[in-house]
Amino acid sequence: MDTEAVRSFVRAAELGQLRQAADELGVTQQAVSKRIAALERDLDVRLFTRTARGVELTLDGQAFLPHARDVVAGVDRAVAAIRPGSRALRIDVLGLRSAQAVVLHDYWRSHPETNLDVVTLRVDNPREAAAAVQAGDIDASFRSVTDPATLPRDVRMVHAFDSPLELLVGPRHPLASARTLTPQRLRGHRIWVPGIAPRSEWADFYDQLATDFDLRIDAAGPHFGDEVLLDILADSGDVATLVGSRDRYLWPTNHGLRRIPIVNPTLAYPLSLLLPRANPHPGLRAVLDHVAGLAALPATTWRPSWAPTT
Repeated sequence: MDTEAVRSFVRAAELGQLRQAADELGVTQQAVSKRIAALERDLDVRLFTRTARGVELTLDGQAFLPHARDVVAGVDRAVAAIRPGSRALRIDVLGLRSAQAVVLHDYWRSHPETNLDVVTLRVDNPREAAAAVQAGDIDASFRSVTDPATLPRDVRMVHAFDSPLELLVGPRHPLASARTLTPQRLRGHRIWVPGIAPRSEWADFYDQLATDFDLRIDAAGPHFGDEVLLDILADSGDVATLVGSRDRYLWPTNHGLRRIPIVNPTLAYPLSLLLPRANPHPGLRAVLDHVAGLAALPATTWRPSWAPTT
């Protein structure tokens, strides 16, 4: 069934005039008349009777009208569901407590009219996230592909923002009383970062960080979740971990954990956004403008060699 013929029938029935229906639909009166005639042939009934004032519904037309309205509404909903300008902006973040999610939430709070869908793809390899962008499963992903040559040709990667690192320690740790720390002061201390997945962007990040500053970064053992990690830090006198300054962590008051900024140089985890090269969702422009307005880091900031240009 021709859905545009159904739409023409609905408007003609509601307005009682073929000419007015044609004007609203942006076609000629002859086109509307032909559409309705074809619909009547398909249904093998008369939908209208012509009068001096226009058209009136027959009994069959009256019975058909509510169902025809449902067809038109369904078609409109289907089109809206795939039209970038009207459907939700779907963005992937590493986790709902991550810096990406925090910044995205800040954006949404200042733009509550945005139809935003925040998802977390359960993948460690950023190339899988790029493939999801390429397939149209998501509109963008806060991931970094450390070798841009492996990106799909129709996916691009742009710098979003840098997340400065902090050392997270318990009250018994020898560095717990420091207000700031340099990377050199971290040497010799065990920095435990469980859950570093092979081929992930954070595996590449920590490898280069450990090499450049001669740090002892330990990924041994399974990752039982943030709550277990925080419990271990609270009870330990020698274990620390690294977190992003915007990452959201909550712990009981009696844990006494301390977040200590790292300076001279600031250590920054680069966060990128993967998005389609052609026809990106219109809502992405405002998100990019928001992250571009975040405070800049010091000129002495260290970033890995593969970090996109800011």
